[in-house]
Parts: sequence; C-alpha cells; structure tokens
Amino acid sequence: MAQNENLAQLSKAGVAVWLDDLSRDRIRSGNLQQLVDEQSVVGVTTNPSIFAAAISGSKSYDDQLHALAVRKVSVEEALRTITSADVRDACDLLAPVAARTGRDGRVSLEVAPGLAHDEDATAAEAAHLWWLVDRPNLFIKIPATLASLPAITTSIAKGISVNVTLIFSIERYKAVMDAYLTGLEQRLAEDPNASFEGIESVASFFVSRVDTEIDKRLDDAGADASLKGKAGVANAQLAYQAYEEVFSSDRWKALEAKGASKQRPLWASTGVKNPDYSDTLYLSELIAPDTVNTMPEKTMQAYADHGQAGTPVQSAYADAEKVMQAVADAGVDLDDVFRVLEDEAVQKFVDAWDELTGSVQEQLQDKA
Repeated sequence: MAQNENLAQLSKAGVAVWLDDLSRDRIRSGNLQQLVDEQSVVGVTTNPSIFAAAISGSKSYDDQLHALAVRKVSVEEALRTITSADVRDACDLLAPVAARTGRDGRVSLEVAPGLAHDEDATAAEAAHLWWLVDRPNLFIKIPATLASLPAITTSIAKGISVNVTLIFSIERYKAVMDAYLTGLEQRLAEDPNASFEGIESVASFFVSRVDTEIDKRLDDAGADASLKGKAGVANAQLAYQAYEEVFSSDRWKALEAKGASKQRPLWASTGVKNPDYSDTLYLSELIAPDTVNTMPEKTMQAYADHGQAGTPVQSAYADAEKVMQAVADAGVDLDDVFRVLEDEAVQKFVDAWDELTGSVQEQLQDKA
C-alpha cells in the first residue's frame, strides 16, 4: 500500500514515526498494521494513561480478566499480564520493521511509576518486564528521575533496551546520556567480549508540556506575548545540540567502535495543547537525523494531511538560545519549571496507574 507522502518525507529526513498509543482493539482490528503500511509508523509507545483508557473502554479484555479472576491472581500480577500481552503482540506485529531497520519496530512498556524514586525496585521491575514480554524489539520505559538514573545504567549493562522517559531539561538529558554510556562501559568492563547487538535506547524529551507551563508563567509575568509557544521547540532544539556533542565525543567513538548504537532523542508530548498553535508544530520544527517523534494518532493524521517541514533543527541553535534567554529574562525560573514538570509528570502517571489498578480490581471482582 502507498505510504502517505508527508509522513514518508518525515521518515526520509531521519525522523522515525512512532504512535503514542496502544490497545488490544487497535491490534485486533488491523488498525496498527494499517498505520505501519500507510503512515510510516515504525514504533509504539505506551504509558499507564494509555492502558487505563484501553482497558476501561473495551470488551476485548473480558476473557483474559475472567481467566485471571478465577485464578485469584493479585491485581498487580493481572496488570502486568494484561499489559505485557498487548505489548508482546505489538512487538510481534512490528518484528518485520525491526528486522528491516535494525533499530525501530520497538514497543515501549513502562515500569510502575510509583517506583520512580526507588533505584533498586526500578531496576528489578525493568528486568522482570524484559523477561516477561521476552521480545528483542521491546523497550522498557524508565523515568529520568535522579533516583532512576542508576537503574538505566544497570539495565543497559544487562542488555535491556531502555526508553528513558520524562526528560524536560538539558541538564537532566546530559545525565541520561551519561547513564547510557556508563551502562555500555559497565557491560564491557564485566565482559570485554560482550556484544552490544540488539541493545538500543531512546531518550524521551518532552515538548508541549514545557510550552504549557512556561506560557502560563509568561502570562503571570506580563511578558511579551510573542514569546509564547516557542520555548518547547527551542528547548528540544538545544537538546539535539547536546546530543550531537555527546555522540561525537571520543568517549562515544570508543563504544561505537565496539558496535554500540546511539541513544536517539525521542520527541514526546508532541500533541499540541494550545489551539492557537499549529497542530503540527512539534513535528514540523523538530526534524533532524536519527530522531524519533512519538505522536497521538490525531497529530499524525494532521501531519499526513497538511504537515510541512520547518527550519531544520541543526540550523536553529542560535535562535533557540535567544528564545530561552528571553524567557529567563522575562522572569521565568527555568530550573523551577523543569522541577515542577518532572514532579507533575511522575504524579500524573502514578494517578493513572492507581486509576488503572482500581479499574482492573473492580473488573476482576466482576469477572470472578
């Protein structure tokens, strides 16, 4: 089948198109396969909110819920069983993409968000989910909280591919890249003949939430309205500059010579939340080689319909620095912005996980 031309051009520019959604209905109906065939989709990301919506809104889970209920499994085990089944099926559907590209065809499954500030529990959960799904094209999603950085290193050293999520600041992004490289180095230190084959990683840098928080603060400060809607893209553009620096370093080249793969930047939270902005803003302005853009289907269809490439990221660094400086000069405390965004993001996923747990608990009782 013919690929949509706009999304195909995005792919040719080096942007891997991923879908930020998954459900059993999407897999069974053939919709996910259709997006692969027609919309250049080469990967899938999930999170607790996505699974909460999928499970509560569908009868496709009834038989499995009944089987789990009569076995009297705990709600935690039921959740892992249900979500890992969907992710495993999606991995199988995307296996041909993984075989063709060698780096895409990946599906992400997140560790329980309540573990975000517990290094040992996060690493243990990552290893368990990796074992449970048992697919080479899986990504285990680990949040980029300070406490979880060592779990990223541990997981990479064990050969577990990781999607590092909830990155908002350049400073934390640099720490994430360091955690990845340290994991690769640790793997070699433990076994000089260790292989890096199949080990991939992406670093999920959030975009639209940065604009939402900074726009609110610009309004509160009575700042020039022309500054609004620019910081999210500028912050991400500067993240790509940091990526280029790290992955051209001698430290990286030594690992690359041993067969390691770059940890690609992944643009997350790319659905536009402010209706005054272009609905393709966070795709058009974030086009760069070796990147991933994971997007809601609504945003994907908007780009398929009328998306146009904006300024290439690599030629925007000077302007991006000016934007971030202007925002700071207007009185916005950027360090506080990023701290608040991380705290809120972790809490949102904890709340979604609690909602999901409660919903599955009720359904287990109903199906018993």
